[in-house]
Amino acid sequence: MQNRWMRIAITLAAGMLLGSGAALAAEEAGHEGAEQGVDWQEWKAGNEVSNNASLQRGAANFVNYCMGCHSLKYMRYQRMADDLNISTQQLQANLIPTGAKPTDYMLSSFPAADAETWFGRAPPDLSLVARSRGVDWVYRFLKGFYVDKTRPIGTNNLALEGAAMPAVLSDLEGVKAAVFAAAPAGHEGKMVERFESVAAGRLKPEEFDTFVRDTVNFLDYAADPSQVQRRGIGLWVVLFLLVFTAFAWLLKKEYWKDVH
Repeated sequence: MQNRWMRIAITLAAGMLLGSGAALAAEEAGHEGAEQGVDWQEWKAGNEVSNNASLQRGAANFVNYCMGCHSLKYMRYQRMADDLNISTQQLQANLIPTGAKPTDYMLSSFPAADAETWFGRAPPDLSLVARSRGVDWVYRFLKGFYVDKTRPIGTNNLALEGAAMPAVLSDLEGVKAAVFAAAPAGHEGKMVERFESVAAGRLKPEEFDTFVRDTVNFLDYAADPSQVQRRGIGLWVVLFLLVFTAFAWLLKKEYWKDVH
């Protein structure tokens, strides 16, 4: 009997070892599969439009890096400052171009004719880009630049093939080359095996991700400035309707009790 229980114990132990070994092998295979390609189409912005500190940083990012070419034709400086709790002093010192007024719209001074000559087309207004394209697409676009010597400007973009916009954030992110893999049948978009650094940027990868996320967050706000307040009011409206429904049901019950 003792030998029998010993054999059972040895069998169970061997099974546990084999199971753990198989699990470890599967885990290692999963890591190897993850390292074989860059799933850039699954990059998510993960922005929080209710994060005011992020919106303030994103506003500064937009003014310093985007507004040289792109406008926000529906947004006034003063509206932005009021919504994001930016003081008048900060607005005047850091965000308003020389000669502009707080009541002005956030318009680029880049001549459209020069833009068409240099880049082939005028830079689009970005007021509604977060709504028309989606925040995840904007995030992938800003992170998707890579070296492409076949392009006139020397770069291309994963999210927008043949983009006329140069990699204006390369001093922050650095310059990277993309090594592509053969895409399986039915797969849309380019498959990236890995990125190779050509030149380092001023920011670490996680810092650059934060920079892009803050910028996307601000564009999300600019596309619908009242969305946070609207959602807050919506919660109270739903609560009111639930309470009203309860009172209406009690009133109906009171009126119909004699009938029943």
